[in-house]
Amino acid sequence: MENLNQTCLRGFILLGLSEVRYLQIIFFVLFLIMYLMTLSGNVLMIIAVRINSKLQTPMYFFLSNLSTIDICFSSTIVPKILINTLSKDRSISLVGCALQMYFHMALGAAECIILAVMAYDRFAAICRPLHYQTIISRKMCILLASIGWGVGFVGASIHTPLTFQLPFCKSHHVNHFFCEMPPIFKLSCKDTYLNEIVLYIAVHIIVLFAFLLILISYIHIIWTILKTISSQGRGKAFSTCASHLIVVSLYYGTIIFMYLKPRSTYLPEIDRAVSILYTVVTPMLNPIIYSIRNKDVKDTFEAKLCWLPNH
Repeated sequence: MENLNQTCLRGFILLGLSEVRYLQIIFFVLFLIMYLMTLSGNVLMIIAVRINSKLQTPMYFFLSNLSTIDICFSSTIVPKILINTLSKDRSISLVGCALQMYFHMALGAAECIILAVMAYDRFAAICRPLHYQTIISRKMCILLASIGWGVGFVGASIHTPLTFQLPFCKSHHVNHFFCEMPPIFKLSCKDTYLNEIVLYIAVHIIVLFAFLLILISYIHIIWTILKTISSQGRGKAFSTCASHLIVVSLYYGTIIFMYLKPRSTYLPEIDRAVSILYTVVTPMLNPIIYSIRNKDVKDTFEAKLCWLPNH
């Protein structure tokens, strides 16, 4: 027992995507494509906001924050998955595991808050148009974004040390693709009930607060659109909101399933699939969803593509 715990203190061994060689190659190529799409899509979104003065508004400021989070969030997880997919050595050091968990928690919570802030921004723009500049001023934008990032990193600074104070003596094989709390808890020979309660309460506070803010904002938005905006203007208003609602549904659905379900319903295979959805697939889809449904972003890319050959 003591020797096993000492082994665990040096690191863990992560599960691979498959043990079959041709499947490993397929998974590697698939995840590499998704990762490159995530990086290129989100970088292009940030560049579009930078180069087009029409996009330098609060909504696109928050969208740039979301793209930055998605780049960092995916980069925390996917490179290690790619390495482990083809490598026989799937070990990760204790420090590496702790850092991966820390940034995963911090960026995940920050994304929850930023998505809620974006809903509030849409509420202010549609329901309080005359006071929008006052409500969502530059200082308020910076403050709200700082709260999102701050809550994420402060929360992760609490949960990560609590997790790695546990004694790990059941096994050093993590039944997961990266260092996430629920599968790490399973390796401890100590009762993790207190850790799980602290995590459950924290996630409830962040997710439910953010989700309620989104829900209340959109109830007001839909009511205002139906009540005051002309039928011609409704299409544009609903189109802008639809992009955000799709992103919210994808992200919150997987987070709620992963962290707010009962302890007894832990199913490693399903949890691994859900984790891939919100750590790999969602960051890739976010810039696609926003650019496809956003005329200003599409116009920026089209203008630059037309300009380059002539230049």
